[in-house]
Amino acid sequence: MTHPFEIELEITLPASPDQVWEAIATGPGVDSWFMGRNEIEPREGGVSAMTIGGQREEAVISAFEPGKRLASRTAAAEDGRFMAFEYLIEGREGGSTVLRVVHSGLLGDDWEDEYDALRRGWPFHLHTLREYLAHFAGRTGVPVFAVTHSGERPAREVREALVRGLSLPGPVTAGTRVQAVPAGLPPLDGEVTWADDERFELRTADGLYTFHHGSGMVLMFHHLFAPAPDGADPEASWQQWLSALFA
Repeated sequence: MTHPFEIELEITLPASPDQVWEAIATGPGVDSWFMGRNEIEPREGGVSAMTIGGQREEAVISAFEPGKRLASRTAAAEDGRFMAFEYLIEGREGGSTVLRVVHSGLLGDDWEDEYDALRRGWPFHLHTLREYLAHFAGRTGVPVFAVTHSGERPAREVREALVRGLSLPGPVTAGTRVQAVPAGLPPLDGEVTWADDERFELRTADGLYTFHHGSGMVLMFHHLFAPAPDGADPEASWQQWLSALFA
């Protein structure tokens, strides 16, 4: 049995409508703050695609009004499940922009857990969008994704393992200046910009680094705004670090 849902959020962003449009309606823009690697055909009827961990999900663009509105919808599954997304942009005085996001559709039998994860996740993603526009506007981020199993460890132990592995002072709280020291990787000198029971985010001079944990998995969604050293593969390096941490 399917269950309808709708999540609606609004955020004021420190950017012009054109900058916000670039961030939500182009593949490189979305890569700089959201999840996975993204492709967007800039037209009504075009395809919006996201690839994470080798899995590709597509949606058809149902509205494409530059600087104003972007909407898309996935195809319905056999049981009727689908997701629809709408972004509405409104410029404000002083150079800021209000972005309204509506995420709706039909969820399956485990709809309560899925809806709860979506409800908790969207405020964080919009926070990351604000961080991107406030500190890295005009730059394109390279997405870095890594994932590993955390086994039967309680959530508290998983969080503690991440904090130890990064050599962070605990507890991790938003607004704290830190220097993370992940073994085998360059140190991250920056600030904790978000911290809740499931994730925390660090902002440095050249990147946004996010660590998620829950449901037996640990994931990282980073966005890097500086070129990698010659021959370096940041995604492979972070995957190796994460896998070793929970081996």
